Amino acid sequence: MIATAPGAAAGAGPAEEERNRMVVAQGFEAWRTGTGSPYDLLAPDASWTITGNSLAARTYPTREAFIREIIRPFNARMKSRLVPSVRKLYAEGDTVIAFFDAVGMARDDRPYANTYAWILEMERGQIVRAYAFFDSIAFDDLWRRVQPVQAGAPEP
Repeated sequence: MIATAPGAAAGAGPAEEERNRMVVAQGFEAWRTGTGSPYDLLAPDASWTITGNSLAARTYPTREAFIREIIRPFNARMKSRLVPSVRKLYAEGDTVIAFFDAVGMARDDRPYANTYAWILEMERGQIVRAYAFFDSIAFDDLWRRVQPVQAGAPEP
C-alpha cells in the first residue's frame, strides 16, 4: 500500500485506480511502439517537477513549458527515439507510479539509457501533476555532450 496525504485519494475507488493505471499503461505502450506517449495524457495546465539536482531539475508549470524546455530539446539530441520498458505500474487512488527503463541512441552515436520513476497524479484520465526521478548524471552527460539539432534541420 502507498501512503498518501489525507483526502488525496478521495473518490478514487478500485475501478478508477485500474482505469488510471490502464490509461498510463496505454500511454507507455504508444510510446514504446512510436504511436504516442504518456505526455499525450498531460492536461494543458499540468505541472511537471523534475526532482534532484540535474540541469533540468525544477517545476515546469504547464504541459507546453515542459514539452518546450525538456522534451523537444531532449528529442533533438537523439538519433533514435527513446524507447521505454516498463518494469511496474502501481496505482492507488488518483496516483499512478511508473517504474521504467528507457534506451535510445544520441546524435553522437553513443547510447543513452536511464531508469525512471514517475509519480503521476490523475484527474479525469489526464495527468495534472507529475514528479520525475531519474539518474541525473546520465541525463546531464547527454544534455552537456550533445547539442540539439536546430529547428528546421532534417530529422533522422
